[in-house]
Amino acid sequence: MKKATFKTHLFCALGTLVFGAVNFYFTLPALNIHAGSLLGFIISLCICYGILFLIQTARQKITQVKTVEIKALGKIPDTIKVLLGIVALCIAVGLIGSLAGAQIFNAKRYRELLTVEEGNFTEDVSQITYNNIPRLDSASAMRLGDRKMGELSDMVSQFDVMDNYTQINYQGRPVRVTPLAYVDVFKWLSNVKDGVPGYLMIDMVTQEVELIRLEDGMKYSTAEHFGRNLARHLRFQYPTKIFADQTFEVDESGTPYWICPTYEFTIGLYGGRDINGAVLVNAVTGDSTYYNVADIPSWVDRVYNADLIIEQYDYYGTLINGFWNSVFAQKDCRVTTDGYNYMAQGDDVYMYTGVTSMAADESNIGFILCNQRTKETKFYAVPGAEEYSAMNSAQGQVQEMRYTSTFPLLLNIANEPTYFVALKDASELVKMYAMVNVRQYQIVVAADTVEECEQLYVEKLYENRILEEVPEDISGQTAVTGAITSIRSAVVDGNTCFYYQLDSIAGTFALSVATDQRAVTLNVGDTVTFTYDTKKTDEIITVLKLEK
Repeated sequence: MKKATFKTHLFCALGTLVFGAVNFYFTLPALNIHAGSLLGFIISLCICYGILFLIQTARQKITQVKTVEIKALGKIPDTIKVLLGIVALCIAVGLIGSLAGAQIFNAKRYRELLTVEEGNFTEDVSQITYNNIPRLDSASAMRLGDRKMGELSDMVSQFDVMDNYTQINYQGRPVRVTPLAYVDVFKWLSNVKDGVPGYLMIDMVTQEVELIRLEDGMKYSTAEHFGRNLARHLRFQYPTKIFADQTFEVDESGTPYWICPTYEFTIGLYGGRDINGAVLVNAVTGDSTYYNVADIPSWVDRVYNADLIIEQYDYYGTLINGFWNSVFAQKDCRVTTDGYNYMAQGDDVYMYTGVTSMAADESNIGFILCNQRTKETKFYAVPGAEEYSAMNSAQGQVQEMRYTSTFPLLLNIANEPTYFVALKDASELVKMYAMVNVRQYQIVVAADTVEECEQLYVEKLYENRILEEVPEDISGQTAVTGAITSIRSAVVDGNTCFYYQLDSIAGTFALSVATDQRAVTLNVGDTVTFTYDTKKTDEIITVLKLEK
């Protein structure tokens, strides 16, 4: 009997080992007590062992049916009892761990997951002009990417574009990048040796799409199979790490990487999730390096994903006066609005979302900007329109066109917080642009070009007495000061016009007497300031304003 029992357990152990190896290979649970998938994996092993044990003992009973006593048929084997005990323990650990991390017991700790500082919008967010405004959302980028792939006759039958389209800062420019992937498993078999030949880079300002071809193909991605699949590659190198969603980025030299943030749970077993580091995987070679969150290289733009930031800010905003207040009275409670977007600032990418009261009205009490690499978060107390109200306001400007608005970008235009949206037709093609003032969303303009849109918007700010004057860098006008080195004159269309050259800048400046009669009083050697339109590139520069 002992020999038979040993054979039974050996059979069950070997079968469970095979099942566990296959299960681990495909489900990839983290070997970490804070990973809920680990308990599920252990329970699945117990179930497998139990099923194999029952099958084996049933076979033995069938072969020994003459000696089986009827009273033993309903008895639960000790092995099954042990397995049920392990399953019950796993469930208990999961329940107790979840309960220990519940918000009702840890409101203060949840609120402290995110540190929020008060910010000054005009000081923290640099002004931007039309030639630097990002004009693409992810949907428009996808359309451009698909169009680009259709032009690549040598690749279109073998490769497709992945839907990543990560927004990053690349060499000081906001771009979206996304890797190529094999069209199907048969194309993978044909090209697996060389890997994926490149990735797309889309300039969000110029809307130019470029295929970056690599000398050596990318062999590690989320679309790969077997050992080169990114999740599997990570799990076998870092069996205890709990990974968040991976993002595709490139460094300043254009080398492709997968940024793979790692979670830790700081409250109970499964509560208070936060990023504690990231693994950077070279998409070409598969080489990987783990960095603590404070040591992540500065070229990396996205470590904290938007959903995690929003989750933590909602804890911060709703648990201000404890858990029960967040459920009932909701005094001073505030939450993020639906939707978010990204903005480039310096060498980093920030996530933007509005903040409103829990009453869910159609206005914001402010907004937050969060650095996606460092999690540095600032709140800006700028009461104004909620994003979807601003989108409706923009659509109302062109309601006869029936265009739909993209989710707003937050910009600093003339030191005013401004929503910028693209207006699309039914085919998802951008037809117009609109700007909406955050504080007063009835101040809205729409135009065919970004340049015209910005000029009209600034003029409207001036008309509504929000601005005292139109800024020179936005109006397209600039001023130059210098000493006059030569003067000539001519009669043009019945008006005397004087032509000056200055010692401070090359070019000839023309000032008509009809514009300023003081033109006749100027002499060589006088120091003057000429204001002119920088958008006009004529050889003769027309002076719009004279100061002396």
